Amino acid sequence: MAHIKLPEFEEMPASIQEKARPILEKTGSLGEIFKLLAIDENIYNATDTMVQNYLLKQTNLPYYIKEAIALLISKENSCKMCVDVHKNIAKMLGLTQEQIEEILQGIDAMHTDNKTKKLLEFCIRASKKDNYKITKEDIERLKSYGWSDKEILEAVAITGYFNYINTLSNVFGLGG
Repeated sequence: MAHIKLPEFEEMPASIQEKARPILEKTGSLGEIFKLLAIDENIYNATDTMVQNYLLKQTNLPYYIKEAIALLISKENSCKMCVDVHKNIAKMLGLTQEQIEEILQGIDAMHTDNKTKKLLEFCIRASKKDNYKITKEDIERLKSYGWSDKEILEAVAITGYFNYINTLSNVFGLGG
């Protein structure tokens, strides 16, 4: 149970209801994270923009990698709610149950190419408090595997997004 009172759909501002309605209609309910974000319209809108542009839109990275980042970082941050939510989202985006389970077992268990594994390892490292120790050489090493600046930036932005959303979920006791 959340540590603070979360608004129900009917209690949300009309502008948030408009954005949340498609989620409600598609899934039948709004998750606690949507309710938490709805407490502050600016935070809801900023987060919604990140979700739309990083996760849902086709971008430089395939959905498989984006959801692998979501699952790995959420697991790393002990955010059970986000892991559970992203298992379902990963299925909706076309990942198989086997792929999802492999991701949750860790990078070494994944049946994917070395290039992808190197990017995911980098994302886990980027999610840590000592990410300031990442050097130009670390980025160049990723580029030597064939990753572009744009793809690396997107991967790190998604990593940062999950650090952010996991923090909100964990601090406010969501999914418990």
